Amino acid sequence: MQDSYLTISKNSEGLYKEKGSKFIALAFPVRSEEQVKEKLEEVKKTYYDARHHCYAYILGADGAQYRANDDGEPNHSAGDPILGQIRSKELTNTLVVVVRYFGGTKLGVSGLINAYKVSAAEALEQNKVVEKLITKAVKFTFPYEEMNEVMKLVSDFELEIINQEFEMECILKAEVIVSKAEELTNKCQLLHDLGRVIQYEI
Repeated sequence: MQDSYLTISKNSEGLYKEKGSKFIALAFPVRSEEQVKEKLEEVKKTYYDARHHCYAYILGADGAQYRANDDGEPNHSAGDPILGQIRSKELTNTLVVVVRYFGGTKLGVSGLINAYKVSAAEALEQNKVVEKLITKAVKFTFPYEEMNEVMKLVSDFELEIINQEFEMECILKAEVIVSKAEELTNKCQLLHDLGRVIQYEI
């Protein structure tokens, strides 16, 4: 099972010019289709006078959600080359939009493919690739006297604590790396069978 994925850490920009045409590439880290839509709206507002706003994105830890859009350019001459650049860096949760200002001279399909590819590559080059762990949320509910046992689980399974409330009944919310989730479930079941009062939800 895959434990992590690669994505970009910030917004970045690339620029390519040919025969008067200007290609401005903008790369964004995104986590959902909603965010993709928001970023596209922003770009279209900022570059409202551009002829084309072509884009591609990949979403999800497994990269299963993706789309390429030519926005009026000849079929497969814009979106696919952009998508190819995201894929070549093995990135996901990444959106690249390339804004084109037409310079009066047609570039032909091969010229367009090159322009969209180079500008997208430039935007990604200006970014920083980061590795993100794929995690699941877990929640423990337990009486205060079980604190040490729960903290041992946190340590043994390298859980990242997100939130904790220590009252009469304690609640601890954390993130577990996906590949360790099943083992953690088994361990909690074992503790439960041994009479420990630790409730566990994943």
